[in-house]
Amino acid sequence: MRSEDIAKLAGVSRSTVSRVINQYPNVPEETRRKVMKVIEEHHYEPNTNARVLAGKGTDTIGLFVISTAEQTRSNRIYQNSYFAPFVDALVDTANALGYYVLIHTVYSEEDFQKIRQAFSQKRIDGGVIVGTQKNLEEIRSIAQLGEPLVLIDYDPAELALHHMDSNTVSVINSKDYAGSCEAVRHLIGLGHRDIAFISGRLNTHSGRERFRAYENTLKEHGIPYREELVIDGDFRRKPSYEAISAFLASGARPSAFFAANDEMALGALDAFREFGLRVPEDVSLIGFDDSQIASRLTPALTSVRVPIADMSRTAAETIVTMCRKPNSAFSAVSFPTELVVRESCSDAPNGR
Repeated sequence: MRSEDIAKLAGVSRSTVSRVINQYPNVPEETRRKVMKVIEEHHYEPNTNARVLAGKGTDTIGLFVISTAEQTRSNRIYQNSYFAPFVDALVDTANALGYYVLIHTVYSEEDFQKIRQAFSQKRIDGGVIVGTQKNLEEIRSIAQLGEPLVLIDYDPAELALHHMDSNTVSVINSKDYAGSCEAVRHLIGLGHRDIAFISGRLNTHSGRERFRAYENTLKEHGIPYREELVIDGDFRRKPSYEAISAFLASGARPSAFFAANDEMALGALDAFREFGLRVPEDVSLIGFDDSQIASRLTPALTSVRVPIADMSRTAAETIVTMCRKPNSAFSAVSFPTELVVRESCSDAPNGR
């Protein structure tokens, strides 16, 4: 199929098809969607060989956000307290380096094919993937293409185990384990021993590290780990609210909660209000990520700060360097976190 055929099926000019394929900004969104729909339905492969053979590349990188848990709410990803600032900082940095950014959200297993297509069609020179290791096999198939790839929130040791620590892959994380240990120690230092943990998805590197830190820090201080104090919040506000409401309805009343991200801390606050629990008078609460809303809450939320802007800027700089200098060595960078103490924690009542 030729571009003329795509134009005819989409009811647009051939030049419009060309502008869509080459990601020109001056194309109405409705027109862009119409053309892309035809391209995807007919598996059209644009001919970009001339530019590639000339060694020019596309000066475009792909940013792929994996959020299969959000497939029923496809607009929510851009309101997320973690992903939204990450996307903004990465795009700004890439643009400053002379690169465009193609952004695509992966909401289903089928969407991974679009990442492979972006590489095979030479629409991008490299890619940044943010997401969950539930899809490690899919990520491995993409890494095996041998194109520059930066992974966020992936375990370097597990990548090595699956032979993905190649010279075309780099990993960027935050020191989630250390930050979580600091959060739990803060609560223990205030006298809390009944500390509930609101867990994120354990098929993510960050989810596992934050849970592991909670469990180990309790044990280090002689506090038994109790499975009944672990609440599955799925890294999302509504599921955490529902799970915590059920937990409180059962009569459980720990003196403190540590949430593995701020979204779930917000869900906890929703549940606390419903059950008449005051923060920090009746219950202490710590979040993770230190999202913009954390300091604006009343009381302001104590949270573990993740340097999202630094991580996203480094991701952009790393992938651009990899595109310009192929065959660089495998690298893994982990950014430090910081506990930001605000108003949502107090001394444990009655030594609890």
